[in-house]
Amino acid sequence: MGQLLQRPMGHPGSRYLHSWEAPGPGSDHHHGYCADMQRNLPRAIFISIPLVTFVYVFANIAYVTAMSPQELLASNAVAVTFGEKLLGVMAWIMPISVALSTFGGVNGSLFTSSRLFFAGAREGHLPSVLAMIHVKRCTPIPALLFTCLSTLLMLVTSDMYTLINYVGFINYLFYGVTVAGQIVLRWKKPDIPRPIKVSLLFPIIYLLFWAFLLIFSLWSEPVVCGIGLAIMLTGVPVYFLGVYWQHKPKCFNDFIKSLTLVSQKMCVVVYPQEGNSGAEETTDDLEEQHKPIFEPTPVKDPDSEEQP
Repeated sequence: MGQLLQRPMGHPGSRYLHSWEAPGPGSDHHHGYCADMQRNLPRAIFISIPLVTFVYVFANIAYVTAMSPQELLASNAVAVTFGEKLLGVMAWIMPISVALSTFGGVNGSLFTSSRLFFAGAREGHLPSVLAMIHVKRCTPIPALLFTCLSTLLMLVTSDMYTLINYVGFINYLFYGVTVAGQIVLRWKKPDIPRPIKVSLLFPIIYLLFWAFLLIFSLWSEPVVCGIGLAIMLTGVPVYFLGVYWQHKPKCFNDFIKSLTLVSQKMCVVVYPQEGNSGAEETTDDLEEQHKPIFEPTPVKDPDSEEQP
């Protein structure tokens, strides 16, 4: 995260629901930190994708080789049935391996989902408290807690398979929109700094497959996709309330300020910064781009005025 500019608990940005005074995009700003991204990110992609593909393909080959089609269709957990058939007394290895794999996937989702809320708050699209990190551990604790609460809220439903379909469709839709945004930015802003720059051929190929699968999903499961779109559109009134509506009443801003102060004290969090110079540049950029939701009128000090 770089160096922390430790600010007092009552930072002026806390009086905004979506604070424009919170740190935002600057010359050295990234939503999350990665050392030597130009080397590590391509290396992670080139190693992980072939490795995962190799494991999945050969696992399915093993299932098809050892089990009949009837056994595959009748099994609720193919890996467990495969272990019971071939491993004998060591069949317990398979459910433990599946559990460890599941926990690994959840761990990765927690890291990425919380950082999405963290990045959105730094852009001013979510409450500013979600853009804060712990003063010592530099972890976005409010964003992690928000991820936990939203996850528990989704688990209220009794039909887990329907929830998976909703979440899967929404995630897949946003994947395509994100990749399309890369093409739009390359066209409209070709000169902005890019830590990683790839050929446009790859996102175009991805979007072709994405569009085909999306149309197929809409045709085969129109009800599930429609409900998923409705869930996604519930964020539109939240956007107009929190971001588009600039001139909120003072009582609303005071409530948000108090809530932010309490959250800071409970989680021991502050706004991250890339150093003092970066803070000044960031503040200047944000003042040019956005207007604060509520800005009190400055009061003149009569003692400071010159006597005639």
